[in-house]
Amino acid sequence: MVKNILIILAVVWFATILFMPKQEIYYKLEGELLKHNIELNEANIEEGLFSLTLREVAVYVKGINIANIEEVNFLTLLFYSNIQVQALHLNDSLKTMAPEEMKELALSHSIISPLSVLVASYGSFGSLSGDIDLNERKIHLDFNESKNLGVIKNYLKENKEGWYYETSF
Repeated sequence: MVKNILIILAVVWFATILFMPKQEIYYKLEGELLKHNIELNEANIEEGLFSLTLREVAVYVKGINIANIEEVNFLTLLFYSNIQVQALHLNDSLKTMAPEEMKELALSHSIISPLSVLVASYGSFGSLSGDIDLNERKIHLDFNESKNLGVIKNYLKENKEGWYYETSF
């Protein structure tokens, strides 16, 4: 009896993910971002079994191109979701405010901690890890290997573990 229930739950879970309208969910997200004057233009969309991959994404804010992304991969298993961004290059005009390049950025969310999103990244600045607390609306990023912080060093604070960034949203 228990074995049959577990098999039925596994089949329902797999069918839900398999037939989930991934592109329509992405277009809904794109519509929500457009309400905040953020527009994404992608060259190619590929839908996988559990994922959705966008290639050559241009990010526009109020009509101004602020970033180009080589690849964005959305993965969801319903109880765990992950967004992987590969090769994010900021516009030259933003060099004074943020790192010019991120080779990889990962955002992870799990139902184990539903009010927290884990962040990990590495790029020209070194590497960082941290979390976004959705309940308290706070971002905390620890710069683990600080190579060339440049102008972002002005936005960072220092403690005995190293440099970190905190803000509220």
